[in-house]
Amino acid sequence: MSKPDDMMAPDGDVNPIDTDYQIGQDNIALRIGPFGLDIHNRVFMISGLAIVAFVVLTLIFQTQVEPLFDNVLSALTSRLDWFFISAGNIFVLFCLFLIVSPMGKVRIGGTEATPDFSYLGWFSMLFAAGMGIGLMFFGVSEPLSHFGTALGGTAMENGVRTDWAPLGGAEGDPQAAARLAMAATIYHWGLHPWAIYAVLALGLAIFSFNKGLPLTVRSVFYPILGERVWGWPGHLIDILAVLATLFGLATSLGLGASQAAAGLNYLFGVPLGATTEVLLVLGITLIATLSVLAGLEAGVQRLSQINMVLAGLLLLFVVIVGPTLAIVTGFFSNLVAYIEHLPGLANPIGREDENFAQGWTAFYWAWWISWSPFVGMFIARVSRGRTVREFMVSVLLIPSAACVLWMTVFGNTAISQYVQEGYEAAVNADLPLQLFAMLDALPLAQITSFIAIILVVVFFVTSSDSGSLVIDAISAGGKIDSPKPQRVFWCTFEGLVAIALILGGGLVALQAMAVSTGLPFTIVLLVSCISVYKGLASEPRAS
Repeated sequence: MSKPDDMMAPDGDVNPIDTDYQIGQDNIALRIGPFGLDIHNRVFMISGLAIVAFVVLTLIFQTQVEPLFDNVLSALTSRLDWFFISAGNIFVLFCLFLIVSPMGKVRIGGTEATPDFSYLGWFSMLFAAGMGIGLMFFGVSEPLSHFGTALGGTAMENGVRTDWAPLGGAEGDPQAAARLAMAATIYHWGLHPWAIYAVLALGLAIFSFNKGLPLTVRSVFYPILGERVWGWPGHLIDILAVLATLFGLATSLGLGASQAAAGLNYLFGVPLGATTEVLLVLGITLIATLSVLAGLEAGVQRLSQINMVLAGLLLLFVVIVGPTLAIVTGFFSNLVAYIEHLPGLANPIGREDENFAQGWTAFYWAWWISWSPFVGMFIARVSRGRTVREFMVSVLLIPSAACVLWMTVFGNTAISQYVQEGYEAAVNADLPLQLFAMLDALPLAQITSFIAIILVVVFFVTSSDSGSLVIDAISAGGKIDSPKPQRVFWCTFEGLVAIALILGGGLVALQAMAVSTGLPFTIVLLVSCISVYKGLASEPRAS
């Protein structure tokens, strides 16, 4: 069967859902001068107005909102850490079940569907969009933080010295402390976050490419809500998805701006502070807007591939000039340490390391969950033609292994510099500067630091333009070919929200909003597991 002109149409056998709903039937088409709009009036207007109000109020009341953000973050992570940790465990188990179950033979897009992208292009896009900025920001800082606390000393958390120790610590034993540090780091960047992404991505792909429903979050809930999914229950799901996505992206963009500013200060003496970060957000948002206008293949895919090449070169350079043997052996020993400590790290109750479970894990899981509509829909759009088993193995296991490799190379190098060489600059540096302090102890520090800044910027751009495409699809009722001006609107507002949060409280404000929007969407994701199971159970399986 030849591939149809409509990229959403299936190839081969599927079990579509019979509904009278037409994509875009509730949309409003407007013409404002030379600009055309095609928006879902309820989702677009409510989410858009809510975001505008948030930006305006945050900028007006900067002094008053900073303590508010701090209180919100503390309250949610301290009281609901068990909920976030439990939800993360459920998502991992569900994904592993799908890999080994007969439903793994279901093919996204129909039994005869073929992939739209090569493996290299596919991996590049999902990895760059999934957590590029986070790896750059935390690749050195998180292993060092956990190492310092496990060793029995202190560590930096949001710029403040703390004395908590994950898993009881390893006082006076650097080797054991390094194992604990890397196990804790891999826990936050391995199976759990990618399982969060995979659950929603698979649901979106199956219900859009196989069931014939719009490529929007509400479609995943058809087996539970039925035709009500096109009414207010579905509107609320999509509105929440827009808000969660935008604030999750703003958190990442804020982190990227702070690290890029720190790197520019380190290399060129550019002043640190909110002004520099705001200017960076404005400049990179402009670049992201141009990438949006270029489209998915010309913009996002090319930038993602450029980033993967640069990231691979930086990774290889550190492996060669750094402690090569420690890195190579560390990759495998870190995996063993992760598996060994996983039951303790994933335990949701009776934790003694409250600051680790609340200050790190609960925030991370909420952050990943708030990103899941963005990353999930983006992965769904580029995953047509893959079987469920191939999809889960690729989205869950391969990126996890890549994250382990990245954290091992940068984390073990930084720890080795401290333990073997007595180099303390990276340990004592602020979080955004720790990557550059680590590179400073290696040859060609000026060049590699400049490459790191470019990586942060390009990861920033790929996240922003990918996110704007996704948010626009949700707010356009599932249309993936909506007018470009409204994609530019969302790209612009991602930057404005990041600026508002930077000015209204910095890192704490960014974290608070990620957790606040991630909490209700955690419930949405848990319910979606039931819908995904029901949807897969009724699909014909590829031979």
